[in-house]
Parts: sequence; structure tokens; C-alpha cells
Amino acid sequence: MILESALLDVRPGLEEEFLAAFTEARPLIAVQRGFRSLELRRCLDEGRGSRFLLQVAWDTLTDHTEGFRGSAEYQQWRELLHRFYEPFPEVEHYGEPVLTA
Repeated sequence: MILESALLDVRPGLEEEFLAAFTEARPLIAVQRGFRSLELRRCLDEGRGSRFLLQVAWDTLTDHTEGFRGSAEYQQWRELLHRFYEPFPEVEHYGEPVLTA
């Protein structure tokens, strides 16, 4: 399993619209091969209420980078969500935990 992680900086004032669009977009990713789970969390730090942390668990890296990103559903995902980001997020992928507590 791999974990996709992205900090999403949403344009201030558009947070609720973003959340509504994300709710609409979620089924597009959930049907993808290798998709396991998704968590979207809002930053609680003062002055950071427009920042969200997205983490998506995938079976393999290629399930995300080639499967989802190469799909028709990803084009719809982009149309629904990419207009909200400033700056555009950097997406990173992580392997199995190297330490747990």
C-alpha cells in the first residue's frame, strides 16, 4: 500500500464551495482500481482555515499515477477541484510505515 499526500491551499472564501465540490468529486476516485480510502482534514491552526490535508491510500503507486490520472474520471475531478487551489498542490507518495508508536 502507498499513501498519497497533498496539502491543498484553497483560495480564501471558497472553502465551503470547495467542500461541496469535493463531496461531488469523491465518488470519481472511490471507484478507481487500487483505491483503498481517502481522508480530507481541515487545518485547525489560526489563519490556516483554508488549508486542507488530503491523504489517499492506494494499492500501488501506478494505481494513482497511471490508473486514476489517466482516467476519464480524473478529467472530471480536475474540472471540479483544480480551480480552488492557490498555489497548485504538490502531491507526494509514501510507502509503508518505517516506525509506528
